[in-house]
Amino acid sequence: MEKSIQSFRKDTSTLRTGRANINMLDTIKVDVYGQFMPIQQLGTVSVPEARLISIQVWDKANINLIESAIQKSELGINPQIDGQIIRLRIPDLTEERRKEMIKILKNMGEKSKIAIRNIRREANEDLKKKLKDKKISEDENKNFEKNIQKITDSNIENIEKILIEKEKEIIQI
Repeated sequence: MEKSIQSFRKDTSTLRTGRANINMLDTIKVDVYGQFMPIQQLGTVSVPEARLISIQVWDKANINLIESAIQKSELGINPQIDGQIIRLRIPDLTEERRKEMIKILKNMGEKSKIAIRNIRREANEDLKKKLKDKKISEDENKNFEKNIQKITDSNIENIEKILIEKEKEIIQI
């Protein structure tokens, strides 16, 4: 369940909130050298200004490939090429785009909650197996089920907190 929460945090860090953040590029993979590679493995990524991401590409042959991968992504940013440097200016988010981002965020949150519930279901099925094989008693089974439910509720609350935090960040102008 903790891995699901960590994965959700990583996913939310890729969402654009109006400020430049190198994690925004984590989901973009570029088809180079016969495989898909993250941008961080093709150049040096930095944030020189609050609304600018700079990518110093190591191999000139990859510049156009990186540019097209960024354009095809859901970021909605047009890269500017200057020699071996690709600059990404982060525009202000429109109200419409903010609402769209919140929908995407809530969808990510729901997927994480489903993952946690699936882990709970698997744990409960494992308990039923152990009860059937008489490895645990019915009282132990009930106690374990209560503990699993408490842990599940706690983790879903954590996801809700992250959702609320990120939503505030997106809404903030």
